[in-house]
Amino acid sequence: MRSKKLAGNKPQTSTQRFLDIAEIRDDLVVLNDGTVRGVLLVSSINFDLKSEDEQSAIIAGYVSFLNTLDYPLQVLIQSRPLNIDDYLDRIKKVEKEQTNELLRMQTADYREFVQELLTMEKIMSKRFYVVVPYSAVSDKGRKFISRFGAVFSSAKVVRLSRKRFDEFSAQLSKRCSFIQAGLGSLGLRSERLKTQELIEIYYNSYNPNLFQKQPLEDINKLNIETNV
Repeated sequence: MRSKKLAGNKPQTSTQRFLDIAEIRDDLVVLNDGTVRGVLLVSSINFDLKSEDEQSAIIAGYVSFLNTLDYPLQVLIQSRPLNIDDYLDRIKKVEKEQTNELLRMQTADYREFVQELLTMEKIMSKRFYVVVPYSAVSDKGRKFISRFGAVFSSAKVVRLSRKRFDEFSAQLSKRCSFIQAGLGSLGLRSERLKTQELIEIYYNSYNPNLFQKQPLEDINKLNIETNV
């Protein structure tokens, strides 16, 4: 009887329960503890090709930049197999539209060469991200009473009014702009990820193999209903 009872029970726990992310919207990530995150995609520089003076200047600038912060940052580096399916599709389209037979054959040879190269060698792409946090508790610009009350209410931030959510979003945007300016002084270009890009990067992180076979649909093309 006990085994039948256990066999009839269906799992009630979703895998989403074990993730720290509550939701992703309005270009920011809301965590289960009520704090929010913004993610910047950052370019890279070849440090080894710089002269000794340039390297020293970059290090000094980076140290100065870090000293201006009173909150933590997370630097994330992701390596993923290079996906150039879109590029190969464009080459195939050019190949079909090519009127010159010689150029068409050369385009086909180039496309086959790239495909064979990817088959023989596992080429990886590397991307750099900076995760910018915001929490009302850690905001030293707020009064102590306000920050103290946030300790008990931050876990319910997702259910709070739109006004509170907009306040968090505005403060995070200021931080992201400040970080981007600091990175720009080091010669690094950066761009803040939007909602669709945030969903894709987290989906890719938790499902790297599935992402290659089944890319996500653009959220702007999905027909969904939302409760405001």
